[in-house]
Amino acid sequence: MARISGKDAVVSQEKAQGIPAVKDKVALVTGGAQGFGEGMVRELVSAGAYVYIADMNIDGATQLSETLNQEQGSTRTFALKVNVTDEESVEAMMDHVAKTTGGLDIFISNAGVLKAGSVKEMTLRDFQFVTDVDYTGFFICTKFASRLMAVQNKPTGEYFSDIIGISSKSGLEGSNKNGAYAGAKFGSIGLTQSFALELVSDNIKVNSICPGNFLDGPLWSDPDRGLFVQYLKAGKVPGAKTLGDVRKFYEDKVPMKRGCETKDVVKAIYYIVDQKYETGQAVPVTGGQVMLN
Repeated sequence: MARISGKDAVVSQEKAQGIPAVKDKVALVTGGAQGFGEGMVRELVSAGAYVYIADMNIDGATQLSETLNQEQGSTRTFALKVNVTDEESVEAMMDHVAKTTGGLDIFISNAGVLKAGSVKEMTLRDFQFVTDVDYTGFFICTKFASRLMAVQNKPTGEYFSDIIGISSKSGLEGSNKNGAYAGAKFGSIGLTQSFALELVSDNIKVNSICPGNFLDGPLWSDPDRGLFVQYLKAGKVPGAKTLGDVRKFYEDKVPMKRGCETKDVVKAIYYIVDQKYETGQAVPVTGGQVMLN
């Protein structure tokens, strides 16, 4: 980030030494207080980034921020409360970013929800809830993040920044009894491609990452609302009688025989930020479960 980083020669030397492309950049992760989001925040901070932890759960975001700042011995993170489905909330968040660090290099749209169920039974309310967060939320976040990023590019016309949507392998192929989520993620990739075409003139790269199943995160493993529980109740896995049966079913679908982990996604983030020639892409991180043609 131009406001914090050193001279170009120093940056080049650091890259030669293998330091990740996010060092000294300012990043923001929505849904950053727990699960995949928390993992990304921790990895980005460890790699030398300054990170805004944006979440509805402001207590969790604050606690995580304080813990990481203490570990780093300096202020590397900032907690922000945001509702990604509310324009005023997102705009206020970006205004706060502009006043605090002067700009933003990496916006990671990670906040997401999932409600599984048959199309025959799912309520319109549940369908719209998933769509509002996973699809409309990406639009709202891009709207306000891109405004700030575009201003940063104006002085030189050579200032690259990144908007990264955390989609899903369910954005690359349909998902049985999970239509609301898959539909929203398919739609978010359409937004990614469209935003990329528009924002390239501002040197804003817009890409999505499509992780496989994060089986150890709360989305899957929460004992009350996790997908293992939801899928078992919905009968999505034929013959499954226990949560262990459901987990094994999904592990067996992956050629690598394990779920996706945060470190896998963060490596994709490093690639997206470091390269200057790709935009509008949906990068699969699925252990071979989904292979693009």
